[in-house]
Amino acid sequence: MQFSRIETFKEKKVRIKRTKRKKINLVPYIFLLPAIVLIFTFEYLPTLNAFYYSFTEYHVFAPAEWIGLENYRMMMEDDKFWKSLGNSFQYFLITVPIITIVPLFLAMLVNRKIKGINLFRVLYYLPVITSMVAVAILWKFLYHPTGLINAFLNFIGIESEINWLLNTKTALPAISILESWKAMGFYMLIYLAGLQMVSKELIEAAKIDGATKARIIWHVYLPQLRPVFAVTLVMSTIGSIQMFTSVYIMTGGGPLDSTMSLPLYIYQKAFEELDMGYATAMGIVLWVILMILTIINYKISRGGQSVQ
Repeated sequence: MQFSRIETFKEKKVRIKRTKRKKINLVPYIFLLPAIVLIFTFEYLPTLNAFYYSFTEYHVFAPAEWIGLENYRMMMEDDKFWKSLGNSFQYFLITVPIITIVPLFLAMLVNRKIKGINLFRVLYYLPVITSMVAVAILWKFLYHPTGLINAFLNFIGIESEINWLLNTKTALPAISILESWKAMGFYMLIYLAGLQMVSKELIEAAKIDGATKARIIWHVYLPQLRPVFAVTLVMSTIGSIQMFTSVYIMTGGGPLDSTMSLPLYIYQKAFEELDMGYATAMGIVLWVILMILTIINYKISRGGQSVQ
C-alpha cells in the first residue's frame, strides 16, 4: 500500500515537470504582433511624445528645448486659454442636456408602427452623415440678418434683424443649437435600439395595473434605458468639449473670442503660431478634462448598470 502511494507521487512529479517543459504557443502572439505594432506606433507613442513636448519649447523649425512646467505656468496666466475653456464648458452645458433629452422623445416617436415612419428615420438621420463643413456653411446663411431664421421670426410677428453669429450674446448658443441638431439623429438611433430592448412584459403589466403613459415612461422605460443614458452622456460630453469644425467655419472663434473653444485655440497655437509645445500642453489639459468628465458620467450612471 505504501509502495503504491510512492509510485503515484512520482507519477505526479513527472507530470508536473512535463507541464513546465511544455513550450508556450507563440502563434497567437505572432498574429497579434502587427496590430500591437500599429497601436503602439500610432496611439501610445504619439501620446508619450505629447507628454514630452508639453514640457518643451518647440516651434517646429527648431529643436525642442526642455523648459519644465513653463508652458503650464503660462497657461495659468493666459486669459484667452481661460476664455476658451469657459466657452467649451458653455457648449457642454447647452448641448449635452438637449442631446440627452430630445432624442429620447424622437426615438419614442419613431418606435411606433406608423405609415412613413421609415422615411422619417432616414430624413432625420441625414444630417449625421452630412459633412459638418457643408452643414456649417448652410447654417451660416440661415443665421444671416436676411436669412430664413430672421425671416421666419418676422413672419410670426417678432421683429428681428439680429446677426446671430456677430453678436457676442447669441453666437455661442447659435453654434450649440447647430451641433445639437446635427447630432440628434445619431442619438435617436441609440435610444431607438434601447427602446426595442425594453421588456414588453413589463409594459403590458404596467398597462394592466392602470399606469398612465407618463408613469410607464418613468418607471419602466427610464430604468431599462440607464445603460443607454450612460453611453449618450459620455459620447455627448466628449463631442461638446471637442467642438471645433462648426466654430472654425462659422465664426473662427469670434466675435471677441465669444465662441472660441479650447480645441480651436489649440489649433491656432499649433498650426498658425507654430507654438507646438504650448499647444501640446493645452492638449494634455483637454485630455485630463475629458477623462475626468467621462469618469464622473460613468459614476453617475453606476457604470451603465440598469436598475432592476
